[in-house]
Order: sequence, then structure tokens, then C-alpha cells
Amino acid sequence: MASTSSFDVVSRYDRQEVINALDQTRREIITRYDLKDSRTTLDLEGDRITITTDGDYRLQTVRDLMEGKMVRRGVSLKALRYDEPEPASGGNVRQHADLVQGIEQDLGKQITKAIRDEYPKVQAQIQGDSLRVTAKSKDDLQNVIQLLKGKDYPVDLQFVNYR
Repeated sequence: MASTSSFDVVSRYDRQEVINALDQTRREIITRYDLKDSRTTLDLEGDRITITTDGDYRLQTVRDLMEGKMVRRGVSLKALRYDEPEPASGGNVRQHADLVQGIEQDLGKQITKAIRDEYPKVQAQIQGDSLRVTAKSKDDLQNVIQLLKGKDYPVDLQFVNYR
């Protein structure tokens, strides 16, 4: 009897890399001429980043700067969910960005359906906020990984625990 192989499909971000990217962004804000006296702050509380600055233009500049630092550190921008900018005290503008992990139930169903439609011999099961994909053939599993990499999902997918 042939043994089965499997891997997990997850959506995670490296928290330490997010912290490092925010630290780099803060350092650059202090040294950049156009942002030096802008009273800009970046705070990370739990899974929520708060950007506070003194105008919409500077808010967009800080967002672009932060996103660039995150991309260079390997954090996908699909992990960020921005709220609408809101007025803050002292004429400032504040915007929150939530860091999202895990695959939601609806998206998990879409992914399992895509796998079933393309590869009927491969089983995909939703396990909380991740998926377990199993098959007898490792080639089928490699093909499933390529299929999922080729699709554009609203979250960044990683493939772990390949056995």
C-alpha cells in the first residue's frame, strides 16, 4: 500500500520582520527632510499598526515608506488591511492597518474547490485557519502548489510541513 504525502497551506507573517520594518521606517522619518518635523508616529499594538501624522500627503508618504521596508524584509502587503484615514487631535490624521493571518473559511472553501476541480485525486481539508492537502503522488502535490501560486488570492499563501 502506498503512503500518502501532504503539506499545509497557511497565511502568516513574520512579526519580528514587521517590527524591524517599522523601526527602519521610524529612523528614516527622523532623518528625511520632508518628514523631519511632521510629528509622525508609528505604533504597533498587537496586530494593529497606527500611523499618525499631520496631513494626508505625509500619511501617504509614510505608508509608501513603510510598505517598501516591509517588502524588502519579505512581509507581503496582502497581510495589511487599512482602515479609512480619520482626523486626530491637533489637526493630525490617523490611519490604522490590521495585520491579517490565517485563511478565512470562505477563502478556504474556494481554494479546496479549485484543488478538487483541477486534481480529483488530491484531498484538501480545512483545519481552522489553514488547509491540509494530501495525495498519494508527490507530483500531484507539486502541481497543486504551482496551481495555487498561479492564482491571485487576497492573502499571501505559504506551503509548510511538506511530507
